[in-house]
Amino acid sequence: MTDDTRSGLTRRDLLLGASGTAAALVFSRPGLAQAPAPAPGGSMMGVPFERRDVVRVGLVGCGARGPGHLHDLLGIDGVEIEALCDVVPERVAKAQDMVQKAGRKRPEAYTRGEHDFERLCRRGDLDLVYVATPWRWHVPMALAAMGGGAHAAVEVPAAVTLEECWQLVEASERTRRHCVMLENCNYGWSEMLVLNLVRAGVLGEIAHAECAYIHDLRKLLFDRESVGPWRRLEHWKRDGNLYPTHGLGPVAWYLGVHRGDRFLRLVSMSSPSLGLQAYRDRALAADDPRRQEAYACGDMNTSLIRTARGRTVLLQHDVVSPRPYSRINMVSGTKGTFADYPARLYLDGQKGHRWQELRQKKKRPKGGLEDRFEDPLWKRLAKKAEKGGHGGMDYVMNWRLVQCLREGLAPDMDVYDAAAWSAPAALSEQSVAGGSVPVDFPDFTRGAWSRERPVHAAAGTF
Repeated sequence: MTDDTRSGLTRRDLLLGASGTAAALVFSRPGLAQAPAPAPGGSMMGVPFERRDVVRVGLVGCGARGPGHLHDLLGIDGVEIEALCDVVPERVAKAQDMVQKAGRKRPEAYTRGEHDFERLCRRGDLDLVYVATPWRWHVPMALAAMGGGAHAAVEVPAAVTLEECWQLVEASERTRRHCVMLENCNYGWSEMLVLNLVRAGVLGEIAHAECAYIHDLRKLLFDRESVGPWRRLEHWKRDGNLYPTHGLGPVAWYLGVHRGDRFLRLVSMSSPSLGLQAYRDRALAADDPRRQEAYACGDMNTSLIRTARGRTVLLQHDVVSPRPYSRINMVSGTKGTFADYPARLYLDGQKGHRWQELRQKKKRPKGGLEDRFEDPLWKRLAKKAEKGGHGGMDYVMNWRLVQCLREGLAPDMDVYDAAAWSAPAALSEQSVAGGSVPVDFPDFTRGAWSRERPVHAAAGTF
């Protein structure tokens, strides 16, 4: 399975998209997405990986995201790439060459159609299966990986509907295998620095946070050769926050979600749908069939989330407006506030109403906040991380996941995080469709969220 496509939308794509939309609406209704009975093995919260010297990996999806993960994994000690899967054989061959050029044995290829990932997952000799494919395949592939005895590492969002979220939770508990969402933004330099500021009490008691995925993807959405065709399809029928996890994941760590707090309730509203239409009419030829498409998703979706402890979160999504990239990444407490883009800090008692700029590299004062609160992972991995994607956060994330397996630690992000951070997609759709009615978050942890515990990466256990 690949995470992009070579052609435009097919009738099958449209049918699958429509059915996915219907499922999102049905399973967002109260009473139809309740927790299944707990698995006999109990919660997977805090459960460590089985310790191993070598992590044997299978990768499903050798398109846009897959090669980046492969590049990172080949630069991490104790990893063996055993299997590669994609519906485009040329991509698998290219990935095999990449592994061989790194001095490793050539992985086995799985290219017999879009369900050949099932054969890969049945091998029985894999420790971890990476899923880097279009969204609608994330849950079926994660379920197959866990069912085959491997842990699953799934690209974002882990699930689209509430039913899918519960499927992941139930499968992880039943199989005793972890399902880790590959939320790279949790491992960004700024995000990990802020987490350490919060944990040290520098910002005081946290009351509010703001986050977003604001990224001008208009050109990408109309690209025939990349993720555009399937990802643009999401805008046809769905109206809500289609991609919540990049902003919400780090904020969940700041607030201790599933570590003493949880997301409780959401209210959402969307602006008119204008941006894609305007770009399409300007950029496409008059006879391009895509000019006949209609889009339901509002340009800007704004959601407000309340936690069990009464804290509030502003969550936004906009991928069709001409504006600079931002995840906002703001957190405010009784002693100060951090805001990103650019990274800056304001602490109680500072003179004047001016932000204090925080620098990762240039003109960074020795002994300053950057040095004192930079996460140990970044201090250890900065040089290698520079060669990875998204400013280095991809490498740090992948390195950390491998180390958790090799050292027998619990993952930093578990299936309950994957479900809760993905759930605002379905919940925002439900709220918008109901005229911005409040909707409740399912408690995917079944009450275990109230136990306070640290994030391993921030606790410096490595």
